[in-house]
Amino acid sequence: MTELESLPSRGHLLTEQINPASINLDQLSPLALVDLFNREDQATLTAIANAREALAQTIAETAARLRQGGRLFYVGAGTSGRLGVLDAAECPPTFCSPPDLVQGILAGGESALVRSSEGLEDCYADGVAVVGDRHINGNDVVIGITAGGTTPYVHGALDAAQAVGALTVFMACVPPSQVQRQADIDLRLVVGPEVLAGSTRLKAGTVTKMALNIISTGVMVQLGKVYGNRMVDVAVSNRKLLDRALRILSDVTGIERPEAAALLERSGHNVKRALLMYWSGLDAIAAQELLDQHQGHLHAAKAAATKAEVTS
Repeated sequence: MTELESLPSRGHLLTEQINPASINLDQLSPLALVDLFNREDQATLTAIANAREALAQTIAETAARLRQGGRLFYVGAGTSGRLGVLDAAECPPTFCSPPDLVQGILAGGESALVRSSEGLEDCYADGVAVVGDRHINGNDVVIGITAGGTTPYVHGALDAAQAVGALTVFMACVPPSQVQRQADIDLRLVVGPEVLAGSTRLKAGTVTKMALNIISTGVMVQLGKVYGNRMVDVAVSNRKLLDRALRILSDVTGIERPEAAALLERSGHNVKRALLMYWSGLDAIAAQELLDQHQGHLHAAKAAATKAEVTS
């Protein structure tokens, strides 16, 4: 029997099936095509709602690991892997997190970001090896992302991560009845067949990005990177982000922009530290020490400063 003859069929997977709503896709007008996509994309919202408990568990358990010095890794191939890399890359500017705190691992490495290397997803051993290459350990979290649930590279990484005691999350767009996988958290984002059959960069890609947005933002909220709904740990690294920092300071404290600029300067361009300095009267060093005592949570540090002021 040849390799082609022995190749198992994946036609039973939900992500590979034919969508009856788009059976005449090649005959649609541009407007009808847009309307079809819009209708089908509603399934992504339902999928996120159905996965709410698994998403919440992922946030809580990931934040707990990161508080203990762990790291978060997204592992995937093709679209799934690229989305993981994208989400990881957006964490440092948004939350001023260390670049190694959230990492995206893509089968094929950086070159696969801009040039398709889909064949590399079939190598289970490469997935195993990358866990050792990144020195993943029991403090870390590994989220394996595979739309169809069968990517050998992802399964290799998850197996190796489990072997070293890392928290594992299996994120897939097929139900457990089609692909079973042992993991600490089983996260299924079931959106149904794609408008273009098998093209999982569509609904599956969209729902994956939505889930990663929720996970990374939720984790950073738990880690104290947010005050209210403001990104007070924003990295002030360009004119846009400098403007955002000044607006946060002005909006939260009520001070005018020139005073906010002076405060930001005294804080070392750290919005969270600047806010605590304003509320407490502490200098930058003392404000940072108080923040460190409260694991970076501004609400708790502010309350402690207020209590100290009242009792003094």
